Amino acid sequence: MSQHQPTMSCCSSSNFDEYQWVINVGRALEKELEDGDEDPVCIFTVPKTMMSSHPDTYTPQQLSLGPYHYLRPDLHEMEWYKLSAAKKLQNQLHSSHDFENLVEQLIKLEPKIRACYHKYLKFNAETLAWMMALDVSFLLEFLQIYSLKETSSSSRVVTSRMSHLLDYSKRKSVHHVILRDMVMLENQIPLFVLRKVLEFQYHSVESADDMLLSMITGLAKELSPFKTIELPKSQKILEHSHLLDLLYDIIVPKVEEPVEISEEFADQIEADIQLESEGFGSDSNYVKQLLNEIWNMVSQLTTGPVSLLIKNISSSVTIKMKFSWTILSTLLHKSPDGLIKTEGDGSTTSMNKPPLVEEITIPSVTELSNSGVSFIPTRGNISTINFDKDKAAFYLPTISLDINTEVVFRNLMAYEISNASGPLIFTRYIELLNGIIDTEEDVGLLRERGIILNRLKSDEEVADMLNGMSDSKAIRLTKAPILDKVIEDVNKYHGSLWMVKIRKFTKRSVFSSWQYLTLFAAIVLMLLLAVESFCSVFKCYRIFHNDFYEG
Repeated sequence: MSQHQPTMSCCSSSNFDEYQWVINVGRALEKELEDGDEDPVCIFTVPKTMMSSHPDTYTPQQLSLGPYHYLRPDLHEMEWYKLSAAKKLQNQLHSSHDFENLVEQLIKLEPKIRACYHKYLKFNAETLAWMMALDVSFLLEFLQIYSLKETSSSSRVVTSRMSHLLDYSKRKSVHHVILRDMVMLENQIPLFVLRKVLEFQYHSVESADDMLLSMITGLAKELSPFKTIELPKSQKILEHSHLLDLLYDIIVPKVEEPVEISEEFADQIEADIQLESEGFGSDSNYVKQLLNEIWNMVSQLTTGPVSLLIKNISSSVTIKMKFSWTILSTLLHKSPDGLIKTEGDGSTTSMNKPPLVEEITIPSVTELSNSGVSFIPTRGNISTINFDKDKAAFYLPTISLDINTEVVFRNLMAYEISNASGPLIFTRYIELLNGIIDTEEDVGLLRERGIILNRLKSDEEVADMLNGMSDSKAIRLTKAPILDKVIEDVNKYHGSLWMVKIRKFTKRSVFSSWQYLTLFAAIVLMLLLAVESFCSVFKCYRIFHNDFYEG
């Protein structure tokens, strides 16, 4: 076969069809000139740094939707179920709107479909259109479970092949596996493709939109962790890019005006973080450096009797100092190897490096509860989070956690990080949960207050899941004004309590004074070592012995 002839093998990951690539580029440029506006990318690949942590939560386990995972051999089994759903859809179509006509309409949308994906797609237009037709057929069949409208009896009929997958009771494990695959970022299909297929099925734009609105609203209600939220029922829902985009918009509030965080309080928080994370290591660095400087100054004295003294006692003092430093380093948490530096040693200490911060600074639920803070559940999404310092009340939305929650949370964060141009509000919310929940006791307190509806096996499993959300290198501490203001208010209230002030004073004053006392003891010990070495050379006991008898 000539290399200039387009082939159906263009979708292979190992063979690159240059001719098909040229055709795709030409069609994309022509479509952009016709439309005038470029369609925004909305379906991304998960960042590699996030994918390296818990990859199973980002890659489909049973169902591939769209082109990203279409070629995986372990997912080919579901192709038979897609064909079964397509046959059912074909039987429901009007004679003038058969399945091939549907594919032809999708081919016309091919440049727009291709533009939605962040990754370059090696499929040709016909292959991509057939792929979308099969995937959407299965997806619409599955979404009937969540439809809030009464559908016709013919639509409710389930083929024998699909019977074990379409579980209207929502209890089968395979149902939840497919549900998790549907919400993954790399497994999304543009929503306008679903609308186009429903138009063919219902022969009316209004009927198609009503049915799609009913389906995706029911799905969002199932997947949303905020069960008490009131879902919008307007047609604006259909303007979202895909199902995950809709779920994100329901959960995350729109940011209108930034909330300023006082710099003074931010500096105080940073100081507390450094104190907690470094402990007293920095003080011991100063002690270590001072001891080194003292020894270097003494070593540079090369004239007079001092030179003879250093020559005779240097080796013994070095051995004794290392032995003494072994004892002191136990208190100072440092190795004895660094006391006597070799010439030319240019190694730097860690005192100039910033502390490693893995979660935001905020007291845990247990600490806040012991400080008199009450936790009150709210009805709504993240926008309802608030702290009333006058009442010492922490308002948090009621959240339901089940076996699908981790996949939903991680993919929402991946979508936000990949797409959001403003503050990463949802990621900050996860950081907040990670900050206030450390142990299963914290989860238990929130569960008793009605803030956490735990549908997992135990409170410990919830704590482990939330604490593991920020284990990816791609997730850094973010800024979200509406949540940062709440965190600031909580820390200000907790820091103003006299018990907390006493504890901080003890850490900063008493314990730091202990370091200075250790420094003083180290200097005295070095002086005693010097006197002992001096007397071992010049026989000091004879001088004191003669002075005693002369007296």
